[in-house]
Amino acid sequence: MESINTFFDLATTRSDLLLNALWEHVEMSLISLLIAVFIAVPLGIILSHYKKGAEPVIGTTAVLQTIPSLALLGFLIPFVGIGTTPAIVALSAYALMPILRNTYTGINGIDRALLEAARGMGMNATQRLLKIELPLAMPTIMAGIRTGMVLVVGTATLAALVGAGGLGDLIMTGLQRSNNYYILLGAIPAALLALFFDGILRITEKKSSGSTIMPIFVVVIAAILIVATPATLRALDVFDNGGRQQIVIAGKLGAEPEIIINMYKLLIEENTDYEVVLEPGLGSTDIVFQALMNEDIDGYFEFTGTAISELLGVTPTSNEEEDAYIQARDGVYEEYNLVFLEPMDYQNTYAIALTEELADELGVSTIGGLVAYQDQLSAAFTFEFADRNDGYPAIQEVYGLELSNVQTMDAGLRANALVSGDVEVIDAYSTDSYMRRYGLVAMEDDESVFPPFNGAPLFREDVLVEYPEIEDILNQLGGRITEDEMIDMNYLVDEEDEDAATVARNYLESQGLLENVGE
Repeated sequence: MESINTFFDLATTRSDLLLNALWEHVEMSLISLLIAVFIAVPLGIILSHYKKGAEPVIGTTAVLQTIPSLALLGFLIPFVGIGTTPAIVALSAYALMPILRNTYTGINGIDRALLEAARGMGMNATQRLLKIELPLAMPTIMAGIRTGMVLVVGTATLAALVGAGGLGDLIMTGLQRSNNYYILLGAIPAALLALFFDGILRITEKKSSGSTIMPIFVVVIAAILIVATPATLRALDVFDNGGRQQIVIAGKLGAEPEIIINMYKLLIEENTDYEVVLEPGLGSTDIVFQALMNEDIDGYFEFTGTAISELLGVTPTSNEEEDAYIQARDGVYEEYNLVFLEPMDYQNTYAIALTEELADELGVSTIGGLVAYQDQLSAAFTFEFADRNDGYPAIQEVYGLELSNVQTMDAGLRANALVSGDVEVIDAYSTDSYMRRYGLVAMEDDESVFPPFNGAPLFREDVLVEYPEIEDILNQLGGRITEDEMIDMNYLVDEEDEDAATVARNYLESQGLLENVGE
């Protein structure tokens, strides 16, 4: 009962997020399904009359459906950018196959004698299609549309990783915070939404009863009106922002990037007339950096160590913070014309973490000390840490540490895997709230494998040329925020469920960087 109350309390307090995410999910799903229907149904009708081309075309749509959804979303970013566009393209592609195959099968399954009788009555091809073929094939076509709809609504939860929003935002938040209530807050409405759409389509199918396609047209028109409404309102300037210029700033997954980019937004909007649009939770380094280079965003929050090893693909020349920042700053400017502004004081470096109990039992406090127990230890690492040059490969090379079993998983799951006893070692971020929540111990990097990871704004040069004043505004954060302060803020968002914008505002006000609205 307590868990149920907690869930409904969260749904109540976060009803604004839930409703916004639900609308985004509905809009994205309907647009994708409509596109798939408008492509697949006519194509299926055509192929039913030109059967030689049917199998290659249907086979191609089947191949599209076998591509992993995350891979397809990532592949589309360089071509169509981030946001709802790649999500809609991918979701439409996934829905094509069941609708196309069922349309083709439904039309072909009609008794040839009926069609001959229709010809005998003087019906032309269009009359036979509208009055005989489509009504009789409609149950099969609707079955394909219903299957496609379930695929679209379910897969749309992954679209949050490319900034498309939707109920996936709530699920990702739950995964990042190891909070099952947030996961359910996204998953349950997604399941109910699929059932609701399926019910609407089932009723529509029964209304048609194989005799008319009019109910289908009514549902399609209603769906078009629903998805067209926001665009119409925007065209009528209902959402007019007063002509303010917009700057788009993104952050990767997690509470910390969201807090920091909210600070950027508050500082810029406090000191200029610009409007800052935030894209929090925009996946991993690859996705957010690609979005920056595609000019889908103007800047994002990045770390010096990641810039050196991942963006530049080189080895740090020094483990001194200032030297690492200069190497990252000069490198990204020469390579990409990107400007790395002044870094903050704290580091969110990689760490190898164990539970305090296991560290005491083994008597280890350094990464090198784990080598003696490597055959007894299994690990859960993030996909990025397991692959990047300054991650596990560097640990293997420098320390000779070869753990017996290494699993890769999402960052939000590995701490749970550690405390539940499924693994004994994880990679961790030194300022993440779970270090405090679970009392984890970070092993000392006695060979200084991990480079400095100081966070700083990373912007395209053309953005700073167009909005030069934001450079000094954002540099006010240079040298500020200690590691303890960052852990405290992450803890407030991850564990106390405080709003990232509120936490950001409170810090800026405490530092005198923002006017205290409470005074």
